[in-house]
Amino acid sequence: MAQAHQYLDPAVAARLGNLTLIARSVVEGFISGLHRSPYHGFSLEFSEHRDYVKGDDLRHIDWRAYCRSERLYVKQYEEETNLRAYILLDASASMGYGSGALTKLQYGCYLTAALAYLMIKQQDSVGLVVFDRDIRTLLPPRSTPTHFNRLLGHLEGLQAGAPTSVATTFHNLANHLKRRGLIIVISDLFDDPRSVLRGIRHFRHKQHEAIVFHLLDHAELAFPFDDLSEFRDLETGARLQVEPAAVRAEYLDLMQEFIDTYRRDCADSGVDYVDIDTQTPYDRLLLRYLTKRARLG
Repeated sequence: MAQAHQYLDPAVAARLGNLTLIARSVVEGFISGLHRSPYHGFSLEFSEHRDYVKGDDLRHIDWRAYCRSERLYVKQYEEETNLRAYILLDASASMGYGSGALTKLQYGCYLTAALAYLMIKQQDSVGLVVFDRDIRTLLPPRSTPTHFNRLLGHLEGLQAGAPTSVATTFHNLANHLKRRGLIIVISDLFDDPRSVLRGIRHFRHKQHEAIVFHLLDHAELAFPFDDLSEFRDLETGARLQVEPAAVRAEYLDLMQEFIDTYRRDCADSGVDYVDIDTQTPYDRLLLRYLTKRARLG
């Protein structure tokens, strides 16, 4: 696996700004980190051949077929031919919080761009859903560079919006999406966990695979506050003055319970759950993602 200094730090991404550049940098760093990994792509099960196209990975050429026919064929795989993915990006008000270089929403946009770039690079189709209490963007899956640029256009300058309604969005989408695919959720999941999990199970009932990226700011996880502070709920606007030392232990226990509920129930539903601290480098996350994807296959 690549050394830690090769990973793209979120603070570096914040300085770079350009989504296309970040997506390419993340994926190249991620790929360089795979050289000791058994996972070399999403595709897991051999399905059929197709004609070789300049730029295809030479590792996938069927040399036995070449010896028989003197034509170059590339092995296609089940996921390569069938995978349709939707990235569901939460852009609700709470995603506007950030204690470091990036808000959760900015981190989510960079992660979305990197995931989309990686999947399109592997000839998979990827679509985008941006939501808060309503669906703000619904971009059907495609696998072309032009589509990738269109997807980035929807992410550029995206602002946190209205209060969240995660569960309602999930149910609506589960009813709307007719073809089975891979659902990738990127959200802080700040909604009633029981309702959200019912929405996730609705995807599974419709035979979709699902991966949940539970995205939380480092300060939300560590609660590093010392002085008397006023906290504001970004969803409701409510304000509360708190002495951090008096509530830290209880807060951390409740946060861990919140995370454990999602982790446990996702596992029970056959959904992969990836918890994210906004300080985590993107390409390290992609390595975890691909490992999860391989296990799903």
